[in-house]
Amino acid sequence: MRAASLRQALWHRHLNALSAPAPLRRWLGADGSLTARLIAHSAAFRVQRLHQRSALCLPDEACAIGLARPGRVWEREVLLRCDGAPVVFAHTVVPLSATASDWPLFNALGERSLGSTLFYDPLVTRGALEFARLRAGHPLLERARAALGQAVAPLYARRCLYRRRRGSLLVTEVFLPPVLALDAVQSLTQPR
Repeated sequence: MRAASLRQALWHRHLNALSAPAPLRRWLGADGSLTARLIAHSAAFRVQRLHQRSALCLPDEACAIGLARPGRVWEREVLLRCDGAPVVFAHTVVPLSATASDWPLFNALGERSLGSTLFYDPLVTRGALEFARLRAGHPLLERARAALGQAVAPLYARRCLYRRRRGSLLVTEVFLPPVLALDAVQSLTQPR
């Protein structure tokens, strides 16, 4: 397989196209706020901001956010941690053409969850979820590996396009292996 093809993900509208393991499918296909679900599955939830800066979007993101080809965007990357363990690597891109009135809180998020603002703003509309299996060589898998300090491949991801006023924002959530332990922990702590 050519290196260039590894740098792009094949995004699917249906989760069944991935053949992901059953426990992971419950996380990938869950509706609603991932942040709320992670909080419900852990005693301590934390957003660790890795960076927020201007960057070149990935080739498989350009069309999704309305760009004819990869261009400069505002990029935010975070690790979502439950009880100290990194469970999701989240990557968000916003076209530079977006204004402060389109996404008023984006630049001031710091270590707060983006999901906590997206799901409670009545002006935000959510698009359909798309799903992909990221192989070694895909930039998001490589960034997740760097943030974790260990090799991980393949990883499963989902992404969703949000719109507010005239602005678009694409959130990609890459699920890390420790997320599977959250279901096991919750089942042990629930009363029978």
